[in-house]
Amino acid sequence: MLSNAEQALLSLLRAKARASTAELARRLGVSRTTVQSRIERLEQRGIITGYSVRLSPDYEQGLVRAHVLLTVTPKLADKVVRSLQALSPVRTLHSVSGNFDMIVIVDAPSIKDLDTLLDQIGAMDGVERTSSSIILSTRIDR
Repeated sequence: MLSNAEQALLSLLRAKARASTAELARRLGVSRTTVQSRIERLEQRGIITGYSVRLSPDYEQGLVRAHVLLTVTPKLADKVVRSLQALSPVRTLHSVSGNFDMIVIVDAPSIKDLDTLLDQIGAMDGVERTSSSIILSTRIDR
């Protein structure tokens, strides 16, 4: 369980992962060493496992993003995961319950590139069926 102070720190880091310890300390009302030690503890406990880049809305607006639902051969699922991991347009991969086995979120610079990517995914050894939907807009992104 996280303390209120740890939750507040994580909230600030989610909004701006590159914030300096001085800025975080100022916003939390604690010292820089306190912030640094809390971050180190969260990393040691495996709660913080890395930091990432958030792309600007202007840049992302130029991309075509899609959800790709996959049905895979169970014995080849690991191979499918490795193949998807090798594709740079793949942003996230989720294993899910229901009619499909996986949901892949992809970005492409154009519809033509997305079409090529979807063909690549559909042709992978172990992929039995795909269904894709282009994301028109993102209403909530936390």
